[in-house]
Amino acid sequence: MGKVDFKPGNMLYPLPAVMVSVSDGKGKDNILTVAWVGTVCSDPAMVSISVRKSRYSYDWIIKTGEFVINLTTEELAWATDYCGVVSGRDVNKWEKCGLHKIPGTVVNVPYIEESPVAIECKVRSITELGTHDMFLAEIVAVHADDRYMDEKGTFHLEKAHPLVYSHGRYYSMGEELGKFGYSIKKQ
Repeated sequence: MGKVDFKPGNMLYPLPAVMVSVSDGKGKDNILTVAWVGTVCSDPAMVSISVRKSRYSYDWIIKTGEFVINLTTEELAWATDYCGVVSGRDVNKWEKCGLHKIPGTVVNVPYIEESPVAIECKVRSITELGTHDMFLAEIVAVHADDRYMDEKGTFHLEKAHPLVYSHGRYYSMGEELGKFGYSIKKQ
């Protein structure tokens, strides 16, 4: 078995494909799709998203310092793609995709009702990187769809069939192969 060498580039796949909701602070809201997203700290809970300066929503995040990360599912695949390829300058993505707004509880940005998890965020720093700027943000509220809660209060995101992105394609997550620590569990 051999390896093929590529020029240095982003090969860290798959990634969660998320829809990020934003507000202009004057009552207008938009959605953009982001795949450059990740967890960066557990205490305080923090995430990062990287956004091109040319994106319509970029200035809104700069202005308000707030956004909501909305996790996506198989059912949201079309909307996820649409919100990543069509500009909010030209169309109301909420209406076009049939998505419903729920007001944020801590930030002044709505989240997507159809999303299984919505993560309200406040920007703590911005790092200019090149094609994208990275917004490092603190998680200030999380909303989980009760359809995926069991009787013990455990959340089962896998039942929502989360969406991931890899090399320009969307995939639904597959079956569970194990849980944290299964490799050392006594048989």
